[in-house]
Amino acid sequence: MNVAFEQLPPSARVWIYQASRPLTAAEQAAAAPALAHFAAAWTSHGQQLRAAAAFRHDLFLLIGLDEGVAGASGCSIDASVRFVQSLEAALGVAFLDKSRLAFGRDGNIRQFPLAQIKAAVAAGDVRSEDLYFNNTLTTKAEMDASWPAPAGNTWLKRYFASPAARGTSG
Repeated sequence: MNVAFEQLPPSARVWIYQASRPLTAAEQAAAAPALAHFAAAWTSHGQQLRAAAAFRHDLFLLIGLDEGVAGASGCSIDASVRFVQSLEAALGVAFLDKSRLAFGRDGNIRQFPLAQIKAAVAAGDVRSEDLYFNNTLTTKAEMDASWPAPAGNTWLKRYFASPAARGTSG
């Protein structure tokens, strides 16, 4: 059963997929029926799931599941990954590549390769007050509370504590 993402309870399980590039409004509009169809048709062991799928910030695909109605099985999670892969093909973007981190500053979201975060912090390209989109959160409550959150308040804080970062994080 397809519901609006906002209608999911705080306990809902979420999966956050980050696109390799921003999606245009036209791309999001064209994909919207597929998102609604997926959420409406998603099942686990033949049981209808109460789910939502939505784009946020032109860069993220969110899939949410109210596990109070029914939980996801391995097969249903596999089905969701196949759905994400189909969106990748349709939109010409990568959603399943977890090697890039997203940061917001001044209304813009920039992505950096995970392997280059330390250097980006040292160069001042990523600052502790920049908003970090932690795509490993697993519940809607976590998302509502801290997605995004200041980078310096997340696991990335260790990069801002180094002497090199203190001198350039401004």
